[in-house]
Order: sequence, then C-alpha cells, then structure tokens
Amino acid sequence: MASTYTDLGIELMATGENAGTWGTKTNANLNLIEQLTGGYLEVSIAGGAGTTALDIDNGALTGTAQQRVIKLTGSITGNRIVTFPLLTENFYIIENGTSGAYTVQLKAASGSGATVTFATDNKGYKLIYLDGVATNTGVYEAVLGGTGDVTLNGTQTLTNKTLTSPAIGTSILDTGGNELFKLTATGSAINELTYANAAAGNNPTFTASGGDTNIGVSILPKGSGKITLDNLTFPAADGSANQVMTTNGSGQLSFVDNTGGTDWQAVQSSATFTAVAGKGYFINTTSNAIEMDLPAGTLGDEISFVDYAGTFDTNALTIDQNGTEKIMGSTSPLTVSVERAANTLVYTDSTQGWLLKNK
Repeated sequence: MASTYTDLGIELMATGENAGTWGTKTNANLNLIEQLTGGYLEVSIAGGAGTTALDIDNGALTGTAQQRVIKLTGSITGNRIVTFPLLTENFYIIENGTSGAYTVQLKAASGSGATVTFATDNKGYKLIYLDGVATNTGVYEAVLGGTGDVTLNGTQTLTNKTLTSPAIGTSILDTGGNELFKLTATGSAINELTYANAAAGNNPTFTASGGDTNIGVSILPKGSGKITLDNLTFPAADGSANQVMTTNGSGQLSFVDNTGGTDWQAVQSSATFTAVAGKGYFINTTSNAIEMDLPAGTLGDEISFVDYAGTFDTNALTIDQNGTEKIMGSTSPLTVSVERAANTLVYTDSTQGWLLKNK
C-alpha cells in the first residue's frame, strides 16, 4: 500500500513500505512538524492587484503554507490576496511586512469561506485560524481572551479600569471624536497642575504643583479673546499705572482711572495755576499770594489744598471759579487767609457749585 499524506503534507507510511528509506522519511516528517509548529518564512507578494497562492508540498519542506510564522513582503501597488489550500486546518501568525497603502486579504484558495484583511495602514501581525472545512475553508482572526478584551487597534470603552500614569498623546477627545483638551509636552518638565475632587460642602481644586518652590498658574486666551471666570469677563490687556478694575454690572470688567482717592501733587508756588479734579495741592505762599483756578465741575469732583508753609495769613490763597460756576453758592472768588488751612472742595450742582467739606 502506498503512503498517504495529511492535509498539512506529513507522510503517513503504510506497513512494510519504504524499506531502507523509512528513517529518512521519518526525519523529513519530524522536520516538517518542527517547521509547522515553529518555522518562519518570508513570502514576497510584490506587485499590483492580484493573488499569491501559498501551497503545501506533500512530504517536503518547501511548501509556503507549511510554516508557523509567515511574513508577507514586497512593494505592493494594488490590493493583494493571499490564499491557503482547502482542507487546511491550522493556525498561523501572519506579518504584513509589505510597503504600499493597499489591503492584503487572507482567504482559502476557493469557496466562500470567511476571510481576514489587513487594512491599508495595518503593517502589523494577525493570528489567524483556518477551519479546514472541505469546500468552504474559512479564515478567522483569532481573538485571545473573551468578549470585552482591549485590543490595540479596536475602539473600546474602558469601564472601571485603573490606568496608572498613562502616557497620553497630544489631545483628549470627547465621545464625538472632537478635541476636548490639547496637550503640549515640555522637555524636562517638573511643574504641573493637580486636580483634586472634594467631599460634600467643599470645592474641587486645580493646584499648581511640582519641583519648584513657588509656582504660578497662567491662563491665556487666544487672539483678542478674553477670560471668563464665574461669569466675569476680564479685560484682554493690562490697564495703565494706578488704574483700578470696575464692572459694568453685567459681568464685564474693565480698567478705569482711580477717582476714589486724592492724587497729591508736588508743592505748588506759582502765582496762578489751574487745579484738576481728583488731585490735592500743597500750596506755598511764602513769596507771593497764589490764585487757584477751578476746572468745570462734575458731580462728586473733589479738589484738596493745604497751606504748605503756614503763610496763608500773610499771602492768601484765592480760589477762582470756572466761568459762571459758584463757590459756596456765590459767584465771587473764595479767599483763604487762615494759617495752616487745609480743606477739600467738592462739586455739587449749578446752584451751590463747589462746597467746602470741612469749614
């Protein structure tokens, strides 16, 4: 009786057959078994759209489907198909080592069995299983583990999983695939933000942390955009020196001149000068009397003055109104001749004009 062969090409010798060569054939079978369980072969599938057929050589070591690990190589310029012989029941590790952005499909030589395909950008590995069904041998991608396992290429939802110090790329996406946060890595970074949640009645916090002793937090808008915190929108740029921040009552903050205090000026000794609302003047009449002309008044405007040298009783200070505006309800200038006098004028209205806060 002649030898027969398994679907993977191993020779099954009949009783009394192959006298004198039985040892050689047995060694060939053992080498083939070793090759089927751990062998490696590179197979070129270079070219345009087309098919490369892997084969099994009975009793030999030359079959391209008689290896455990098969690396597909070559430059492909079209979608390629790699076929396995019918009736083959085995599993393989297939590496897509080709160049070119085209698919590589793994299937049986004929029939309508299942297939496995490398995507155009998948230059990795697949563990496949051939079921050996007679006329419709199917090729299946083996999934290690059970339903819910995480794969490198699949899209899964992680539930109740703990990630310890995960390295995240350049962005975090929302459930719609849109960017939620963008991340920028800084070489040799030692400072960072720490987010802490909170128990009932307490606020969660963002805190600057890291290796430095003193660490600030910078929040920068883009372009002419502004920063809004707790429905308060901050100015896009810094104000001028000594300005203060105010609100319009609708959440918009802005910088304005500080009119809430007195801006004291250097000693004034000129015979005549014009005062400015919001300012204070040290007036020195040691050498001559001085006339202080008032500006046009607006409700709440204030002007302060002080007898710098205690000489108002010798050389008086005359305060002259602006146009028809009044001082203390009078259209006449106000003369201050009291030594060491110090007072503040505040504007009321057209009836009383400027009034002294302290008499």
